[in-house]
Amino acid sequence: MPSLSRRAFLETTVLAGAGTLFCGRLLAAEGGLRFGLAADAQYADAPARGARHYRESLGKLRAAVEAFNQEELDFVIHLGDLIDGGLKSFADILPIYRKLKAPGYFALGNHDFAVAESEKATVHKTMGMEARYYDFTVKGWRFAVLDGNEIGYIATAKDSPERAQAEKMLAAMKAKKLRNAMSWNGALSATQLAWLDKVLADADAKGQPAIVFCHFPVFPANAHNLWNDVEVIAMLERHRSVVAYINGHNHAGNYGAKAGIHYLTVNGMVDTADTNAYGVATQLAAAGVGVVGSGRLKPRKLVRG
Repeated sequence: MPSLSRRAFLETTVLAGAGTLFCGRLLAAEGGLRFGLAADAQYADAPARGARHYRESLGKLRAAVEAFNQEELDFVIHLGDLIDGGLKSFADILPIYRKLKAPGYFALGNHDFAVAESEKATVHKTMGMEARYYDFTVKGWRFAVLDGNEIGYIATAKDSPERAQAEKMLAAMKAKKLRNAMSWNGALSATQLAWLDKVLADADAKGQPAIVFCHFPVFPANAHNLWNDVEVIAMLERHRSVVAYINGHNHAGNYGAKAGIHYLTVNGMVDTADTNAYGVATQLAAAGVGVVGSGRLKPRKLVRG
């Protein structure tokens, strides 16, 4: 089957506005990368508050999983805030996610740590994760999954060095009146930054296109961004392998491009009573993917500049 042309891609993504996820299927026969995206299901057995309809997230995630299972995907990743809070919420929503036919990954969100103090250290294990940040390789592509809660308020113990560092960092940011000086954001530690630098350097050396996942955005400038967003962006720009940075956290969704790197915020699934938000990314070229969205997630073409 011939490769999907730019015109065909655009025509297909227009049709995808109705919720159809078939753009990438045209390329799947050629062995290209395909993966599913979702963010901020933020389930809780609680009444709706504002735009957030917590109980509806079970049905929304179930619909997304059913759609993903109709596709031939290499993996699916949920980009943080699987729950709104309370460890018992995981017992309701994790069985739905585990019905995926493809491997299912997680990035950790701030709400995932809205549990009892004694439970915070084991949240990632409850979700079936071996580590809070990690990397993996699929079909010659490198993926790094970050933990933006490492330095912050919600995921750290009150008497920990990480909490002390968070308090100092946030106070300095508030003094500068930075828009992302919010207690519900967080930062990567120096150790995690060094790890990411090493992973991306390895991808550079091996000629692997790379995509970085995190719950928190770093670009464009926004109130939801990681506290050390500028530092993370600078690191990404030092590595020729990086194609895109994909995240959740900002339920409205967002997009920007800088120095040839794409920054995509996936809309929050929990928002609205009757619309969903998820998508499928399909390899378009050696260093690019096309994202076909369902519901509120808009189609995007992410090709390294």
